[in-house]
Amino acid sequence: MMNKQLLIDLKKLTDGERIEMKKLGILSDANTITESVFPSLHNERPPIPKYVTHAPHVINEAYEYQKPSSFSRALRLDLGGYKVLLISGTASVNEHGQAEHIGDFNAQLWRTYVNITNLLAAEGMTWHDIVRTTNYLRDIERDYAEFNKIRTTFYNWMNLDPLPASTGIQARLCWETLLVEIEAYAICKTS
Repeated sequence: MMNKQLLIDLKKLTDGERIEMKKLGILSDANTITESVFPSLHNERPPIPKYVTHAPHVINEAYEYQKPSSFSRALRLDLGGYKVLLISGTASVNEHGQAEHIGDFNAQLWRTYVNITNLLAAEGMTWHDIVRTTNYLRDIERDYAEFNKIRTTFYNWMNLDPLPASTGIQARLCWETLLVEIEAYAICKTS
């Protein structure tokens, strides 16, 4: 479970931050953090149960970074006979939270596929259950041709047919060392 520590310095808030945090009910008129009015589970309309997916032998949990990131690597939803897996943007990160293959786009892409494959396997799923990917490349003009060659090779090796829906986006990724990141959505029937 994520540590509920306060990561912001209340003394350094801008006037705008104070105004908006008060509107949310987070900050009191005395400029202190208030107790949350939102229970972790509400009964009037229970939320869809969500289950965190882990693959610690290949990739760490995001909130274990020295500067915590507040997201789950993947969440599973069980929806009326179907299992849905939402995989967060995944990159060439190892089990210790370190970037792998700095400066090597091709190796980073292969490591990203390793990480996603293992997150899928943790839920008894494969790439055949992937319905959509969003692919973020730091420099799409420079790297897209290589990206597409490797992706096509991997998908052909996996015998994927039909192919997942996909979007490619040039984006500045969360770490300067990362050159590619992929998020994925998978769906399968439950047994």
